Amino acid sequence: MTSQEQHPTIILIPGHWLGAWAWDDVVTELAAAGRQAIPVTLPGLDPTDADRAQRTLDDQFQEIERIARDRAQPVVIVAHSGANGPVTLMLDRHPALLHRVIWVDSGPVAPGAAFAADYPLEAGPLPLPPFEALGQQASLVDLDQQTLGRFRERAVTEPAGVLRQRVELANDARFDVPTTFVCNSLSSAQVQEMAQAGHPMFAEVTRFRDVSYVDLETGHWPMWSRPADLARIILTL
Repeated sequence: MTSQEQHPTIILIPGHWLGAWAWDDVVTELAAAGRQAIPVTLPGLDPTDADRAQRTLDDQFQEIERIARDRAQPVVIVAHSGANGPVTLMLDRHPALLHRVIWVDSGPVAPGAAFAADYPLEAGPLPLPPFEALGQQASLVDLDQQTLGRFRERAVTEPAGVLRQRVELANDARFDVPTTFVCNSLSSAQVQEMAQAGHPMFAEVTRFRDVSYVDLETGHWPMWSRPADLARIILTL
């Protein structure tokens, strides 16, 4: 039996505007350690998909479900940033298919929440904002100009339906899935303090029964700024 067969498959899901390419450096590190990783381009983020503007969170969840069902054993999902919507749906619908969820500068979505419920459909898909504006919402620390240039060049507009759709949850078994928070632009202490205070971004955190925290100090995109360290963390979980 190979090492890949002994360990659960790692599914890497990027956040908004990103495709599977965003994980290239992390995949290289994981492969060098003998681990199988599947980076995912979610529906709506494939630039060759003529209908991508119509995709929804349900479409994205169903793609994650399809990949997980193809595995022989429960999978590890690594969810970055805005991947939290479809991954939360996966947690709710199929907790038995999940060995662990690793949130990277992210966290589970609360019932009824949406990324931007009031985003106007007539505005069309959301483009990657100017970096000056983006940096006010998510830390660009440790990203050089070459990396930012690649981000700008390869970013795909985010479908309005993904931004607007509210997450409907009904299965408390999701709280039994082992869960790790990799804390980057916020420290683990800050995340736990916000969770205890009931902050909407982390309202669900205290309900998970098997939780661990790892600090990896950098900006919001550690797959680019510290890929080897992020891969090392994934490998230890």
